[in-house]
Amino acid sequence: MDTEKSSSSSFEDLTNAEDTKDIRKVAAEEAASGDGAPPASASGDGQKAEEEDVEEECDVLGNKQLIKRTITKAPQDSFRRPVRGELVTVNFTGALDNGTVVENELNFQCHVGDYEVVQGLDMVLPMLQVGEVSQVSVDSRFGYGSIGLKKEGESEYLVPPDANLTYEIELLDIKYEDFADLKSFEILRKYGTRKKERANFFYKRSEFTTAIHLYRRALDFLDNRDGDPESEFDKEDLELSNSDTQTLLEDRLIVYNNLAMTQIKIAAYDAALQSVEHVLRCQPNNSKALYRKGRILEGKADTQGAIKLLQKVATLEPENRAVQSDLARLFIKARREEHNEKEMYQKMLGQAKKMEQNTATRQKQPLVDNSKLKLLGYLMGTILIGVAGVAIYRYKY
Repeated sequence: MDTEKSSSSSFEDLTNAEDTKDIRKVAAEEAASGDGAPPASASGDGQKAEEEDVEEECDVLGNKQLIKRTITKAPQDSFRRPVRGELVTVNFTGALDNGTVVENELNFQCHVGDYEVVQGLDMVLPMLQVGEVSQVSVDSRFGYGSIGLKKEGESEYLVPPDANLTYEIELLDIKYEDFADLKSFEILRKYGTRKKERANFFYKRSEFTTAIHLYRRALDFLDNRDGDPESEFDKEDLELSNSDTQTLLEDRLIVYNNLAMTQIKIAAYDAALQSVEHVLRCQPNNSKALYRKGRILEGKADTQGAIKLLQKVATLEPENRAVQSDLARLFIKARREEHNEKEMYQKMLGQAKKMEQNTATRQKQPLVDNSKLKLLGYLMGTILIGVAGVAIYRYKY
């Protein structure tokens, strides 16, 4: 999703707060004076209908890209709003600008902040109260973006690219789940599988950061350790059957494998290596994990290490042409790297020899100069002696 994209919402402002305030003021004055006042029962029904008809609008981000309008207020005794991580139950319908309904869910459950609904709805959930019905206008940036949404296995778009959406959502229930609520195999696997499938959805859309978040959330649930701080020492693990524990483990390894692949996509090689090692500790011959570790080592510039791993994968899956193709590519890459290394060493050795020659030349140069100086000294000495001899001879004779 293009987080830098910004465009104006196509939805118009459907209410005018000042006009609504003036109408209420006039109605109150008329009721106080008794002029045109309806019977008590009718007046009460009118006020109730008026309250239900009033729409409160909130520009959530201040840029008209996410607008919440209250259609039906929550009951007066309902004041709690959901917070991140809590389980909510909602009814919602999503439609395009032309009125075509593209999503319709009843008693849908999701965890706030886990991207199990479109981002715009996920951002509005903490603003709702139980029993409240609201309309949410979602710009494409916080909907399905420039990718849109296609029907499963089809080329036809359910939500066209860059399409704005309008949702009507009702918050039915909020549930805070403590450790006691998460101690059954069925709940753990249900939540873990749901997070994994949603992560796969974002991976296919190349929204890798969101996918990584959801894979990690899936791992939180696909675990036989409840994390309850009140558990007795050495009794932290859930009491699951061997088959249930094995099922959770297998699901967990699948998630780790997918997480590693997603981390490779964003070049987070160290994190990906940790993820894939979780798989290989339990399944040393897991071909997917070995292949992805090979991809990681290649990303970390360890071509020879990558070749060894892919050779093992080729042994485990001799019919896998993709692995054979990657192996051929890595062999060529390794030869090229070896050739480049030789050239580099030759250049380094050549430079070293030149440096040695220059050093030797500089060391010899002073010796030549010294010999010339000595010769010059001898000549000057001889001349001086000759001159002195001539002077003495003339002085005596």
